[in-house]
Amino acid sequence: MDDSFDPIELTRTLVGFDTINPPGNERPCAEHLGGLLDDGGFSVSYHEFAEHRSSLVARIGGSVDAAPLCFTGHIDTVPLGAAPWTVDPFAGEISDGKLYGRGTTDMKSGVAAFVVAVLQLARELSKGPGVVLVITAGEETGCEGAYHLAGLGDVLGEAGAIVVAEPSSNQPWIGHKGALWLTARTTGVTAHGSMPEQGENAVYKAAHAISKLEDFDFNVARHAVLGKPTLNVGTVHGGLNINSVPDMAEIGIDIRTTPDQDHAAIRSHLTGYLGDSVVLDPIVDVGGVLTDPGNEWMQEVFDVMSGILGSRPEPHTAAYFTDASALTPAYGGAPTIILGPGEATLAHQTDEYCFTAKIEEAVEAYMEIARRWNAR
Repeated sequence: MDDSFDPIELTRTLVGFDTINPPGNERPCAEHLGGLLDDGGFSVSYHEFAEHRSSLVARIGGSVDAAPLCFTGHIDTVPLGAAPWTVDPFAGEISDGKLYGRGTTDMKSGVAAFVVAVLQLARELSKGPGVVLVITAGEETGCEGAYHLAGLGDVLGEAGAIVVAEPSSNQPWIGHKGALWLTARTTGVTAHGSMPEQGENAVYKAAHAISKLEDFDFNVARHAVLGKPTLNVGTVHGGLNINSVPDMAEIGIDIRTTPDQDHAAIRSHLTGYLGDSVVLDPIVDVGGVLTDPGNEWMQEVFDVMSGILGSRPEPHTAAYFTDASALTPAYGGAPTIILGPGEATLAHQTDEYCFTAKIEEAVEAYMEIARRWNAR
């Protein structure tokens, strides 16, 4: 079946591409989507930040009076995890209204939905401000593809507003916290385990640092919408064998921030707080995003979703970060909504699935949002 106008079949096709990151290998999936969009009259370009790590930008329409609307989503997925799946994670099996597979919820269903929506509207969109689609590689490991695109000069062009099709059960969410992931390293001097006094134990230093991290205070007021920043120690690794004094240990730190916090200042604060025995290195550094729900376009999106959902949504935010961390600043702080058919609680889970009805509902929503934008 031609999947260019069937969001369920297109989702199944996209799930069939193994884009687990690492290594990613998003190129074949990106080229499939690019082929559909090219056939539909879109101008398509591909951009690789590493071998086989392709993002694509596609656009149609254009107006001197209004910038296009941006739809964005990523095509990489997380690993399958240690727990066994009861379904083939790449087959796109459908049962009881649920489409199963890695990436169904996060977020190939969202990408499929907006691609189908704009293909169905291609003729209309070609005669107005139109749309720009930013489909990225490498989101799961720190928005690598999106930051790469943002650094390529005029590749992204302009956008007046952004729809991020990440999983939200088709609820319109107004932003998310930033993420600062750090590796804290301690070093020591190795020695035989029977003579620990001859060495210097890096694990003890790490344990002391962890104890201090548990008591760390950001000393900032609670954000009215996003709440308070958080810090979590997620991993600890140290030593090579039980009968040696370990000369190295690493701590993985996950910090979630509100948009008014400066990540460089947090790192500096933590460096002083933990002392000279701990060295901090960044792994992921992405900022938070928040749009005033009173913004005219945001209210328009809420109007659209009120008709589709049956009641007016309340302003909420996502728990995860998105490519908006890179794209919203790149588009000059354009109002940004997170709106996608996936279930946020199923992202990264074993036997991940998305409700097929939500995918079709998302197409309806995206088409109406795009139509209204194009009528400007």
